[in-house]
Amino acid sequence: RFEEALEEARQVDKLLAEGPDDAALEERLPFLGVPVTVKEAFALQGMPNTSGLVSRRNVIAASDAAVVSRLKQAGAIPLGVTNCSELCMWYESSNRVYGRTNNPYDLQRIVGGSSGGEGCVLAAACSVIGVGSDIGGSIRMPAFFNGVFGHKPTTGVVPNDGQFPNAQGMRTSFLCTGPMCRYAEDLEPMLKVMAGPGVTKLKLDEKVSLEKIKFHCMDHDGGSIFVSPVDKEILQMQKKVVEHLESELGIQVQRVAIHKMKYSFQIWSAMMSSKDSDGQEAQLFTDLLGDHGKPVWPLWELIKWLVGMSSHTFPAIALGLTEKLVKLNSVGNAKLVSMGKSLQAEMETLLGPDGVLLYPSHPTVAPKHHSPLCMPFNFAYTAIFNVLGLPVTQCPLGLSSEGLPLGIQLVAGAYNDHLTLAVARYLEKAFGGWVLPGKA
Repeated sequence: RFEEALEEARQVDKLLAEGPDDAALEERLPFLGVPVTVKEAFALQGMPNTSGLVSRRNVIAASDAAVVSRLKQAGAIPLGVTNCSELCMWYESSNRVYGRTNNPYDLQRIVGGSSGGEGCVLAAACSVIGVGSDIGGSIRMPAFFNGVFGHKPTTGVVPNDGQFPNAQGMRTSFLCTGPMCRYAEDLEPMLKVMAGPGVTKLKLDEKVSLEKIKFHCMDHDGGSIFVSPVDKEILQMQKKVVEHLESELGIQVQRVAIHKMKYSFQIWSAMMSSKDSDGQEAQLFTDLLGDHGKPVWPLWELIKWLVGMSSHTFPAIALGLTEKLVKLNSVGNAKLVSMGKSLQAEMETLLGPDGVLLYPSHPTVAPKHHSPLCMPFNFAYTAIFNVLGLPVTQCPLGLSSEGLPLGIQLVAGAYNDHLTLAVARYLEKAFGGWVLPGKA
C-alpha cells in the first residue's frame, strides 16, 4: 500500500510542520511516521488476508487486527503485508498464492516461517518494525534466519484477535503475537503498544541490573533423535556470549542440563493436540485447509500433488496426514502432557524472578530451500517455549563464516519479559546486532 503510505506520511509532515508540543506528541503517538509491515495472516484493512491458502485468494480484510489497529493509533504507517507459510504451520514461507520468499543473505536459503516474509523484509531494510505471531517459533525462527530481533511475549498479554487461522481450545494459551524489528530498542515500545492495557502484567518500566540476573546456559536439547545436532558455529558463538557476560559483568553463567528438553518436539505435539479444560478438541489442520468450504482429503491431495494438480503445498498435505496418527496415541499423549507440566514447573523454579536462560534459536543456520522436509522437527528448539508459556527474545549475533546470521534465544520466567529485552539490548551493543545483507 505504498501510495496510501506516502499520503499518510505527508499528513505526518503536515502535523509536524504545525509545530505542536513534541513531548505531548511523542507521548500520544510514539511511532509517528514509522513504517511498519504486517504478517499477511493478520487483518490490515484493504489488504489480502489469505494466509497462503488458495481458496482465500480473494479475501480482503475489512478491518484491522487488534495489534495493527494499536500500532496505527500510535502513529505507525503500514507499508503492506508479508508472506507466510500455508496456514502458518510450516517453517518455510512458501505457498501457492504468492510463491516462495528467499533469504536476503543467500537467495538459495529459507527465511523461516511462518512469519518469514516479515523477517526477510526487516533484514533487507524494507521496513523497520513488524508484526509477527508464534505458536511453534514463527517469530523467532524467521528472526534468527534473517538476523533480526523477535520477541515472543509471555502468553496471554498481547491479543491474538484478527489473524487467520486463530487459535482455539488449548492452543489459545500457546499462540503469541509479538514484535519483530532490526533494532533491540524498538522491541519494548512496540510491546507496550501491542499489549495495550494488558501491558500492566509485565514489568517493562522496571530498571534491570544485568549484574543481578542469574544467567543459565544450555548448549543443546540433550540429543533428541528427531532433531539435528547444533552447528559448531552456533555453539562457538554461544560460548563467546557466555565468556563476554562473565568477563564484562563479573558474573558466573550456570551450565544446566534439563533432561526433559530432549522430548521438546513430542511434548509440543502432544500439548498442541490435547483438549482444553472444557473438553474442547483441538481444531484439525485439515478443517482449516478447507476453510469452511469443501472438506480436504490429505491422501487425495497427495495424489494430486504428485501430478502437479493440488492447490496445497506438500508440507501442509503432510501435516494433514500425520495429525491423524498423533490422535491415535492417546495414552502416550497424556504422559507427554504431564511431562510438559512438570517441565514447566522445573523451568519456573530454575528461572525464578531474576533468571535468564541462553539457548540456541535453532540447531542450524538458515537451511537451503526444501531441506526442512528432511528435518521437519528442528523447530522444537523454539516450539517448547510456546507450550511452557515463557517469554523469549531471539537476538542476532553477527554472521557465520558463510555469511549467514547467527543468534541466540533469551528465555525468562513468565511475565519477566523486561529481563530478556534488557539482555537483548546489551548483546546488541556487544555483538553488533543486525548486519546489512551483502555488507560482509
